[in-house]
Amino acid sequence: MSMRTTIRLDDPLLREAKREASRSGMTLTAMIEEALRERLARTASLAEPRPRVRLKTFQGRGLCAGVDLDDSAALLDLMNETP
Repeated sequence: MSMRTTIRLDDPLLREAKREASRSGMTLTAMIEEALRERLARTASLAEPRPRVRLKTFQGRGLCAGVDLDDSAALLDLMNETP
């Protein structure tokens, strides 16, 4: 069953939506329905409780001197050095 409703859209948004619907061979209604379904599915998946993740931890002395975790290139160089 479908119902008629009226929505107000910003003019540029409506023009862009009509162009995209035409380009993809859809009606504007079908495109709006698809977008709403996708948004509602995303929202529903965020509301579902996610399983708790337990991270393994290891004791140690922390980072080696000179290691900068924000410098991925230097970190890669350090990891590729042979002992």
